[in-house]
Amino acid sequence: MPAPARRPRPGTRPAARRGPVGPRTIRLGSPRPRLRLVSLGLTLVMLVFVVRLFQVQAVDAAAYTAKAEKNRYLEYTLGAERGEITDRSGIALAATVDAYDVTADPKMFQPEDAKATDAPEQAAALLGPLLGKEPADLVAKLRKPQSPRYTVLARRVTPQVWNQIKDLKGVYAEKARADKAKGGPGGNVLAGVFQEPSSKRVYPNGDLAAGILGYVNAEGRGAGGLEVLLDKELAGKDGKIRYAQSGGRRVPTAGSRETPAVPGQDIELTIDRDIQWAAQRAISDQVKKSKADRGYVIVQNSRTGEVLAMANAPGFDPNDLAQANSAAMGNAALQDAYEPGSTSKLMSMAAVLEEGVATPGTHVVVPNRLHRGDRLFKDDVDHPTWYLTLNGVLAKSSNIGSILATGQLGDTQSASNRVLYDYLRKFGIGSPTGLGYPGETPGILAKPGTWSTSQQYTIPFGQGLSVNAMQAASVYSTVANGGVRVEPTLVRGTKGPDGRFTPAAAPQQTRVISEKTATTLSRMLESVVDDEEGTGTRAAIPGYRVAGKTGTADRVDPELGRYRGFTASFAGFAPADDPQVTVYCAIQNPTKGSYFGGQICGPIYKKVMEFALKTLQVAPTGAQPPRMPVTFKPGE
Repeated sequence: MPAPARRPRPGTRPAARRGPVGPRTIRLGSPRPRLRLVSLGLTLVMLVFVVRLFQVQAVDAAAYTAKAEKNRYLEYTLGAERGEITDRSGIALAATVDAYDVTADPKMFQPEDAKATDAPEQAAALLGPLLGKEPADLVAKLRKPQSPRYTVLARRVTPQVWNQIKDLKGVYAEKARADKAKGGPGGNVLAGVFQEPSSKRVYPNGDLAAGILGYVNAEGRGAGGLEVLLDKELAGKDGKIRYAQSGGRRVPTAGSRETPAVPGQDIELTIDRDIQWAAQRAISDQVKKSKADRGYVIVQNSRTGEVLAMANAPGFDPNDLAQANSAAMGNAALQDAYEPGSTSKLMSMAAVLEEGVATPGTHVVVPNRLHRGDRLFKDDVDHPTWYLTLNGVLAKSSNIGSILATGQLGDTQSASNRVLYDYLRKFGIGSPTGLGYPGETPGILAKPGTWSTSQQYTIPFGQGLSVNAMQAASVYSTVANGGVRVEPTLVRGTKGPDGRFTPAAAPQQTRVISEKTATTLSRMLESVVDDEEGTGTRAAIPGYRVAGKTGTADRVDPELGRYRGFTASFAGFAPADDPQVTVYCAIQNPTKGSYFGGQICGPIYKKVMEFALKTLQVAPTGAQPPRMPVTFKPGE
């Protein structure tokens, strides 16, 4: 029989009753902690995005916008059209014509765009001969540009050159389309080549007045002559344009910002193109004939100071600077300093007459030789003792007579030197002409206290001081203008983009000698040309009264620094009794034929003066010259 069940002790917990064993239940933990963790993670991620978004759109917005615009937007300069330079009648001497800047998008030459690893080299080989550039230079611009989307391959090419490039682009574009139709890459090595409208400086008359006009550099800015002197007025103000692009092409719907260019001013010169042509032709022919180093001719309005011509030989063509001789690219008429010789005697005679120490009829006994200081002076020819009037001293161009006459200007030679120096300065010697031309020389005139023993006797006849051609011409214009010096001018005025003409400022005027003295000097200068004993008879012009003076000076060779060769010159004005035109000619170091000023410059003076008088329609006065005495008989 079964054992009886044990009863629990008092106070003890009855044992659990075991029942049948069933399936076990797993109880899950609370999901809240895990949700919090996921939420925190998502919050952190979102926070990162928010911070980055805030940085991009707020903090660094400008920087990122600039980066985007740098790649999307292109900006280039709109070149201002350079003003014209014209002669006094409005005929263009320097003008601006249409041209193109050839540009490129370097990105379009990368392998992924051009479908060729050597696209820059292929393009450079095609463009180099057309642009006149070395292919290696073009490759460098395409591979290592300053801007990733823009580079200039060539500036100011002619429309004809761009048309050749455009035709070449068309050929390669057609090849690319055909290649792509056949399943090829369809690459085009010229797709990234473009053009921008530009302009080019041209000189329609070639070398005419090149010494005055100067030239521009490769960037189109003035680099010589009036082009650089007046560059600010001529250049105008460049504009800018900025537009969106895609694939190297402009996006018309994206809009653009443009600041228009302001054209430069037109400059009207005092030069007369026809007179300039006559002067340039005459001096060029004589320089070649005499096998001289160079020569110059100045033509000036005697009354107003306006320069009608300023010709240099040899010259240069500013359209083709590559072929120009660098030594001829300046304006020698203003930049050469040389000893003028006997044309300077006019100033000595002016001082003598103005100071009242002599008259045209004063007797001057001129020996064959004159001892002064440590030197023995002579005239250009050996002669017996000459019995000359003061007028004869000028007519026969006597050095000794000039020394004797100017020696009367003071009680001592030092005093005479000071008086002569003052007159030379009044005539403009040793000072700029007033033109302000680049590289102009003021000449050389030492203070009288420093004149050497020889200088105080050579300066009266034009040795020991230096001038430029414009200064020498201005001396004669001063006498022709009744003794009043008018600063020479090259610019008549300017014309702005609105077409309004603004005259140049009036030139400065200074009285140098009295009108009476100037009239007397004019009559004396006529003796040089129309008297059979004068040295300037080859400058005579039938029907006109001509005042002039010859000059033949020892020449200082600028390379050797010593005297070698001669400077031949002639200066004068016409009509002598109603002066309108002044002409000055000088030839440096003539080595073939005569070297005397009257012989080789006198005929040039005649040719140019005749042409100028006819061009300006100056009629002869019809009056007869006074025929002042040149010599006197001893005892009379």
